[in-house]
Amino acid sequence: MIASSLLYGLLAAASTATAYSPAKYTNYTVVKGIFQQDDDATNPSTFNFTASNFGLIPRSYPSDDSYPDSKQSTQWQRLAHYIDTLNKKTKRKERYTLFFMGRHGEGYHNAAETYFGTPAWNCYWSELDGNSTVTWADAHLTEQGVVQAKRVNTFWKHLIKDEKISPPEKYYSSPLYRCLDTARLTFADLDLPHKNRFQPIIKENLREGVSAHTCDRRSSKTYIKKNFPEFKFESGFAKEDPYWQELHSEPRANQDARSKEVIDEIFSQDDESYISISSHSGEIASLLRVLGHRVFSLSTGSVIPVLVKADLVIGDAPATTTLPYAAQKTCTAPPTIRDSSCNDCSCCL
Repeated sequence: MIASSLLYGLLAAASTATAYSPAKYTNYTVVKGIFQQDDDATNPSTFNFTASNFGLIPRSYPSDDSYPDSKQSTQWQRLAHYIDTLNKKTKRKERYTLFFMGRHGEGYHNAAETYFGTPAWNCYWSELDGNSTVTWADAHLTEQGVVQAKRVNTFWKHLIKDEKISPPEKYYSSPLYRCLDTARLTFADLDLPHKNRFQPIIKENLREGVSAHTCDRRSSKTYIKKNFPEFKFESGFAKEDPYWQELHSEPRANQDARSKEVIDEIFSQDDESYISISSHSGEIASLLRVLGHRVFSLSTGSVIPVLVKADLVIGDAPATTTLPYAAQKTCTAPPTIRDSSCNDCSCCL
C-alpha cells in the first residue's frame, strides 16, 4: 500500500513536471547597417527606393570569405549568403528574416483626401461611402495606383534578373482591396521558383489602423474571394468585418498589440527567410514600432526592406494594454475649412 501510494505520487509529480512549460515570448530587433532606411540621416520624404537598389548599402559582410567568387557576385547575393550564415550559426531560439513591407498604390480615398483637403476629409467626407462620381469605401486603386504597383513589379523583375535578389518565399496581405490588388499587380507574373510561387495569405491583422473612415471598412469574405480567388485566407477569417465601428476609431495601443500578434504568428508558422507584406502606411508604421525600427513614412506604392532578428525569451511578455474605441468627431454637412493645417473638426465651421 505504501509502495503503491509512493508510485502514484512519483507519477503525479512526473506528469506535473512534463506538463509545465515556462512562459516565453518573442523579442524583435532590427539589424542595422544593412539598409539606408535604418539610418536616421536618410530622409523618408525624398528617399527613392527604386533608384537606390531598395536602399541596400554597398558593404562587405563577415561571411564574404566563405562565399564562392564573392568578387563576381552582386550585393544581394552576398546579403543572402550573410543571412543564411546567420541562421545556420544562431542558437535554436534565434532567427533572422528579411521583410519587404509594401504600401498599397494610390487608392480613391487617397485621391479624395487630396481633392477635399485633410480637414474636410477627416471631418465629413471620409465617413461616407463615396460621392456622386466615385466610391472610396474599401477603396480600389486609382489609375495612378495601378501604375505605381506595376512600377514596383518592373523593379522586382530587374532585381531578380540583374541583381540576383532572393525574392520573397511567402506573401501576406491586408484584407483591404487596395492591398490585395497591389500585391497581385506587383508579384503575380514574376519569374519565381515553383516552391515560392505567389500564393498570398490574407491576414486580418495586417489591415490599416481602424478609423471611422469607410476606406478602413473591409468587404465581406465572399466579395474578397470572388475578386481574388488565387488568395488564401488565414484560419478563422471572419465572414464580415470584425473590427470596424461606425464613427469610432481604434487606439494606437490596440493596433500595436495586433501588429505584435500578427508578427508572432508569422514567425511561429513560417521558417522562411524572405517574406513580403502588403499593407498600409499606418499599419506598416505600427509594424516598424513593434520591430524596433525608426519612424519611416512611406508614400503610396513604396516598399521598405527590414532585416529582423527574432529572439525567443524565457519569461513573462511585457504587458500590453487595449483600450475602448474612441468616438470620432464629425460634421453633419460638408465643412468650410478655416485652417488648412488642421486635421480635425475643430477647423470646420
